[in-house]
Amino acid sequence: MMRYPKRSARLPKHNLAFSPKLSGMVSGLEVRRASRAGTLDVPTAGLAPGYVQGNLAILPRDWAEEFLRFCHANPKPCPLLGVSEPGAHKIPSLGADLDIRTDIPRYRVWKDGELAGEPRDLNSVWRNDLVSFVIGCSFSFEEALLQNDVPVRHIERGTNVPMYRTNIATERAGRFHGPLVVSMRPLKPSDAIRSVQITTRLPAVHGAPVHIGFPEQIGIRDIAKPDYGDPVPVEAGELPVFWACGVTPQAAIAAARPPFAITHAPGFMLVTDLKNSQLSLF
Repeated sequence: MMRYPKRSARLPKHNLAFSPKLSGMVSGLEVRRASRAGTLDVPTAGLAPGYVQGNLAILPRDWAEEFLRFCHANPKPCPLLGVSEPGAHKIPSLGADLDIRTDIPRYRVWKDGELAGEPRDLNSVWRNDLVSFVIGCSFSFEEALLQNDVPVRHIERGTNVPMYRTNIATERAGRFHGPLVVSMRPLKPSDAIRSVQITTRLPAVHGAPVHIGFPEQIGIRDIAKPDYGDPVPVEAGELPVFWACGVTPQAAIAAARPPFAITHAPGFMLVTDLKNSQLSLF
């Protein structure tokens, strides 16, 4: 039987908009340095406005080629922003002062497809054969939504975005396969239409939604119980809008069962020096 990653432990709520310490982090570098120092332990949604955030997957060299093919076969959930050389803990194209081992607030370590821990850094587990993949994140397109007066509820509430495993299968590549994972934002119908228009321009961070309304049609039994992140209410007159999510590789890792792998903890992203404005197609 396929084993999937366990639901993340519930995290304390953080109102990012009204935290002077966090709202003062206005660049990707500041967020990375706070993560490196161990002083940042909250989801990164809403931090460093304007800067591209990325999901992380790290695999041994002998698994990396198959995972690269998985990303190419599934560009909606796995739009690649950068790939490291084997053993390198830097990706210069994403940030000059960037260290993959320390610059995310919380990581996940996997052994044989099972979640083995959620460390704050990777210094004790790093290996010279590891290849890092940074994948576009929906937290980046949220800036464009907010700039167009489309509300983002989990940011308003200071919580992590809700994420769900679906019954939509990804395209298999070698040993990597599994269900599509989606993130959800509740929107009024007019805002849902605007969100499609806005995010279509941003394929490097998942692009347009993959589903709107009727969560049961994509295998979500209870919208109030996300598989990762925190629940947010869907109010009367609103539609749940679902985007492909960069947590999808974690389900693929659980299915492929590599002997060792590392990912970000859902909602805890790598904030780069790239600007969101660089990603728009038009």
